[in-house]
Amino acid sequence: MKFSYLLINFLTVFFPVVLSFDKRVAFFKSWRFIFPGLLITGLLFLFWDYLFTIYGVWSFNPEYIIGFNILNLPIEEILFFITVPFACVFVYECLNYYVKTDLLKRFSSPISYILIAFSGLMVFLYYDRVYSLITFGLLAVVLIVSEFIVKSTIMSRFYLAYLVSLIPFYIVNGLLTSIPIVLYNDAENMAIRVGTIPLEDHFYSLSMLLINILLFEYFRKKGAVAK
Repeated sequence: MKFSYLLINFLTVFFPVVLSFDKRVAFFKSWRFIFPGLLITGLLFLFWDYLFTIYGVWSFNPEYIIGFNILNLPIEEILFFITVPFACVFVYECLNYYVKTDLLKRFSSPISYILIAFSGLMVFLYYDRVYSLITFGLLAVVLIVSEFIVKSTIMSRFYLAYLVSLIPFYIVNGLLTSIPIVLYNDAENMAIRVGTIPLEDHFYSLSMLLINILLFEYFRKKGAVAK
């Protein structure tokens, strides 16, 4: 079905948009702080996405997209970098409201250090595979910036949100890779899959969401100071 990828994007963002107007979380009031981060992060990831399609890291099944492309990318793929981060920032904000205890506070830094070390090892082992190299290289850089330069205080909250977001992640990415809508070239990744999902997707998503949430918090703090 030509509208499959478009429908997945719509369903990904539908409930976060509708539930944004819930009086308790009132997420709609924070929308203006999300979109600058979506734009910045989206441009970064779409640049790599464009290069990945050119060099055959992945491709898109024409049977499940409407066929409207911008710079060689299906419009659905461009929307993916809006709908998915938006939904995950919504999850992050809901957890901030409903979960008052900082459950992972003691573990956030060790988690970051392990991920940095793991990413460095993966870059060393898979430097000749484009998707693996970019995914783990980016993750290492983002975590180093967050932990040692920005010294972000939201990492424990982020990790909790990421863990919860794995539920929709497995649904959305599972559909994209099992139908399949997105076709991966295993010569450019580790060729290790969780079900039908390449292992790298978990860390690619982690980087994308962390950048979005860091920017969301930055613009929210900047907006509060401006008041």
